[in-house]
Amino acid sequence: MPPATQAPPPPGPALELLVHGVGGATPQEMLEDPRVVRITGDTTAAIYRRPADTDAEQHPERYRDRPIEEAYCWSNLTSGNGSRALWLLLLPFMVVNLAHWMRPTARARTRTVRLYGVLVRLVALSLTVLLTASVCEVALDLTAWQCAGVADCSGRRSWLGFLSSAQGGWWSQPGRRLAVAALVPTALVGLLWFLSNRTWSAYESQRPLTGSAPDEADPETGDDPGAADATASRSALGRPGFWYGRRLVARLRAAHTAAGFLTVAASVAGAAIRHDRAAPGPVPGVLGGFIEVALVLGALVVLWVVCRRGRSERRLDNRLDRALITYLPGAALTLLVLAAVYAALSRPGWASAGALPGHAAFGIVTLVQVLLVVLLAAVSLGLYRRTPEPRTVLYGLGGPVVAMLACALGGVMTGGVAQWVADWLDGSGTPGMAGALIEGPPVLLSWQAAVIPVLLVLLVIPGILLLVRTWLKARALEPEVDREYGPKQPDPARTRQIARIRATAALTDSAPWIIGPIAGAALLLGAAAVGGAWASGKVPGEAMKGSGPFAEAVARAAQSTGSWMIGFGFILFVTWGRRAYRDASARRTIGILWDVGTFWPRAAHPFAPPCYAERAVPDLVSRMSGWTGRTGGRLVISGHSQGSVLAASAVWQLPARTRGRVALLTYGSPIERLYGRWFPAYFGPGPLHGLHRTVRCWRNLWRATDPIGGRVGFDEVPGAAVDCGPLKDPLVYGRTPEHPLPEPVLGHFDYQADPGFAEERAALLDRLGPVLPHQAAAEKPGPVPSRSPSGDR
Repeated sequence: MPPATQAPPPPGPALELLVHGVGGATPQEMLEDPRVVRITGDTTAAIYRRPADTDAEQHPERYRDRPIEEAYCWSNLTSGNGSRALWLLLLPFMVVNLAHWMRPTARARTRTVRLYGVLVRLVALSLTVLLTASVCEVALDLTAWQCAGVADCSGRRSWLGFLSSAQGGWWSQPGRRLAVAALVPTALVGLLWFLSNRTWSAYESQRPLTGSAPDEADPETGDDPGAADATASRSALGRPGFWYGRRLVARLRAAHTAAGFLTVAASVAGAAIRHDRAAPGPVPGVLGGFIEVALVLGALVVLWVVCRRGRSERRLDNRLDRALITYLPGAALTLLVLAAVYAALSRPGWASAGALPGHAAFGIVTLVQVLLVVLLAAVSLGLYRRTPEPRTVLYGLGGPVVAMLACALGGVMTGGVAQWVADWLDGSGTPGMAGALIEGPPVLLSWQAAVIPVLLVLLVIPGILLLVRTWLKARALEPEVDREYGPKQPDPARTRQIARIRATAALTDSAPWIIGPIAGAALLLGAAAVGGAWASGKVPGEAMKGSGPFAEAVARAAQSTGSWMIGFGFILFVTWGRRAYRDASARRTIGILWDVGTFWPRAAHPFAPPCYAERAVPDLVSRMSGWTGRTGGRLVISGHSQGSVLAASAVWQLPARTRGRVALLTYGSPIERLYGRWFPAYFGPGPLHGLHRTVRCWRNLWRATDPIGGRVGFDEVPGAAVDCGPLKDPLVYGRTPEHPLPEPVLGHFDYQADPGFAEERAALLDRLGPVLPHQAAAEKPGPVPSRSPSGDR
């Protein structure tokens, strides 16, 4: 008699781990229950369950027809207390940090990839110098040097009385006024250092799980992080050290802090050195020469530190360059103190006149930024031509474009502060023009303000073309909407609404062709502003005198309009930050911006807002590994919007044995539509195909009305059925007996309301299948078995 066939064992417990998207969500909303219990975690990020599910593992019989639901809530990482509003000041740093991760895919281009990283880090360093120089311009030049040196200006500001040259006090000498004013930019640099160090401890100090074998490739060596082969089937996001960049952040923090202190030292000592050379007095000139040499040597050391080392991802690097991060900022601060003492030495007869020497530094920094962006564009084009991918935005120029936008944003913010303070100090006059009390900020800032209206005019043209294109596409979609729903009595207004929403959602794919030309125009206009400022030495309105009534009127209009717009933008910026500090809802809106911008680690700028993924990804990896290892059950990680990016990143970090028990469910996901196009080296076709091969099963839901989420695009691969969509939205065209009220167009939200969501989740659990005890014991980390033609293992 043949042995009796044994019935297959019942499947083990199943868990659905929900991860919310941008804007945050409460665990009550995610679990659809007003009462939730925190299972693990803290007030910043935690995992929650319904009260009835807290002991679910002890009662698996209750969950034969549905999975256990857990919600991972990470919204407080980006939109917590009121201090998050201060992150608005770090916006240019966040944008330039994104440029580091936007490089095209590269294979065997070691030196080129390293050069790309060095160029981005140098652009980031220039932004730190620009920010510090702008604060020095406000505190040292406009306030201590110009206004305090003019009796009519200082007489209107009682708080400047002890610095006023008209009163002749001990602090009235120009060098001593500069030494006092240097406290403001020094405090700012110290605050940035403190925030960077504190946020690292609060957000990014979570060490990943150990035990994962390092990949052989490394982004700093030029190997393709998305290459998926027999030996390296994971993206760079799966490397042990990817979400733990402690060493690089510490090095960059030391270098940028030193650069800030050196910039303040140069601003304080520069005028005194020039005075001592022009009019020898009681202060020995050798002191000024020593400070100049020390400043040059310090700048060279900072450049060496920034260029010497990039990210190390192949292994978990816990080392710190303690001597470097301790002595470099300390030495720069010591030099700053020496410069302040040197400037404060008594120099009888020294009086401040005009503007503080050093205005040319703004033009030099702007020109350096232009050259760096041009070099970065050349490197990016070289990488893209070596490995072209059609879906990559702007033919691989996304990184240079974003770097240029960061420089433009930094220039507008710093110029806006200087222009606003100058107008406030001057009263009824216009700095730089006839009749003004003070000379005002560098003329370059006025030229940069004058190009803003021109840039906006250039923006109108592609904007109109895009609106016309969207209107035509909406008209073309109307017959398609009627065919899809097949209404007995078509409603033209309802059809137009659905078609318009679908056409508007497609605008996301056209964004690069708006951002790219604007960045190019900003590059050219920025270079023209530097040339105009250096050639004329005057503000645009004064420089164009005698060139004809029309040209003179246009120049004056552009200058005044640009200055007004910069001032208004600065006030709006401060108002928004103040409102966000007090209002939690406004802070949540800012948090949406950080959700997208601070996903990536701080690889270029250490003063950028902290990377929440360095906390969230280890949290998810630890939970999935711990739960599957303890229960031997099946797990579906379910991510919406930005949560789907976190989910995919966490799956990449899992050991092969754990990935065999995990399914990935994404919906409203920007993983290919945004991340795959803008960050091709990390979410391009290679990395995503590698993820598809290594994860047990993956399903992606999307809608045509969703402006953020989209397809993954594996339909052309045999058996790779990942995408499910487009889902019908709205579910019902008009009023029916079952739906007597109009159904809304859901767009990017409420994917769980679609009946297909529960069906796809159940199908994923079925594809995972039961894990037999002897199979689980025999599993070892190693290459993932190939898929069958149906897409299952």
